[in-house]
Amino acid sequence: MSYLTNLFSSPYVYSALSFLLAFIIAIRVFPVIIYTVRTKNIMDEPGGRKIHSMNIPTLGGVGLFASFSIPLILFGLSTGLVRPDLIKLLSIIGSTLILLFLGIKDDLIAIPPRKKLAAQIIAAGIVVFSTDLRVDSFFTLFGIQNLPYFASLLITFFVFILVINAFNLIDGIDGLAGSVAVMGCCTFGIFFLQNGQTLMALVSFTLIGATLGFLMFNLSKSLNKKLFMGDSGSMFVGFLLAYQGISFLSVNSNEEITTTIANAPIMLLAILSFPLVDTLRVFIFRAKQKRSPFSPDKNHIHHRLLTLGLSHRQSTSVIMMLNWAVIGVVFATDSLNINVQLVVFILTSLTMYLFPFTKSGASLISKLSNPSRVKEKTLAHSKYNNSKIVLNKPVVAEDNSKSIYFYDKKNNDEISNTSNQNKDDSEIKKILQKRMEAFKKASYIK
Repeated sequence: MSYLTNLFSSPYVYSALSFLLAFIIAIRVFPVIIYTVRTKNIMDEPGGRKIHSMNIPTLGGVGLFASFSIPLILFGLSTGLVRPDLIKLLSIIGSTLILLFLGIKDDLIAIPPRKKLAAQIIAAGIVVFSTDLRVDSFFTLFGIQNLPYFASLLITFFVFILVINAFNLIDGIDGLAGSVAVMGCCTFGIFFLQNGQTLMALVSFTLIGATLGFLMFNLSKSLNKKLFMGDSGSMFVGFLLAYQGISFLSVNSNEEITTTIANAPIMLLAILSFPLVDTLRVFIFRAKQKRSPFSPDKNHIHHRLLTLGLSHRQSTSVIMMLNWAVIGVVFATDSLNINVQLVVFILTSLTMYLFPFTKSGASLISKLSNPSRVKEKTLAHSKYNNSKIVLNKPVVAEDNSKSIYFYDKKNNDEISNTSNQNKDDSEIKKILQKRMEAFKKASYIK
């Protein structure tokens, strides 16, 4: 009996159970959200910079919050939290709840960036002032060790706002934001477990379970089961990644812990390297064009990979491999001076993430594109000439979005163009109906 008591009091067991419960709740909650959103027609419509071609349910953040908060509260309270940890738990729930409601409103009716910024500052302020969570040391980076209180506050708020918005910006293709979140939580969670930080380990592994449940629907091949994270989810998850990152630095500076990470700030930059580099790149690009840094466009790294012929899943896989490679390089060079390692990190990140924009990188990625994306697929027989209609390869349109073209195989005539004068309205209607069916069957088109 004492063995079972000790077993279930282990932070490893609590973390595993919280992960499992979060995943179970997620896979049960998201179908309800998808059904409700479709019924009420609260959909993310294609157009502008968006690269999906069909209306897709959004508000994935609602399911993420539910599947995260319930296990966290349940297992957090069952561990017998001391008062400081209980305050942390309440501050996390309160802050993420603010961002959730802000994101829902932004998903339904767009809100201006300044209001988003104000809400993000309030959410960050709750955890900063209630738990004294701050970036209080640079670990000798740039020759700086301990930071003055006011400076640490400014840097902490800057980190929260930067990570939240950087994570929001990378939520542009299926699976990317969720995969980055899982990767970050895995590294943070293992570190917290090894150092006996039960509550923070619960935060990490509960979020992993909730996000994996979301990815099952976000990456679904069936359009009827597909769901987007939306701003309600991206700001919620981005905030939790920033919270874990700052806590990672805070715990690592404690001399009593058993496992430390050399040059912890560089490792944190490596974990979040993709959203940070991508955000920096698009901000510089927009500044050169004299546009607002928050103006939307299709100049992100993931857009570039799509343009080169990769699918959403392939683009996400490539980016994740690059991010893991950056983490590996930083881990392998942890014996270097922190300032030298920072230079190594910058050169490695820029080389890897900007490789698709080089001529050799574009050529290589184009050659490695999955050939199954360009195969022809017989769809139906055209009544007007008794010839087959085939789905040709997805191509890049002028706006860098994926387009589908239907061709009459007999006459090599494009028939998806409704301006074709050789067909009456009824034939065009049938052709467009076939096109809609093709979207549902062709899993490699979004």
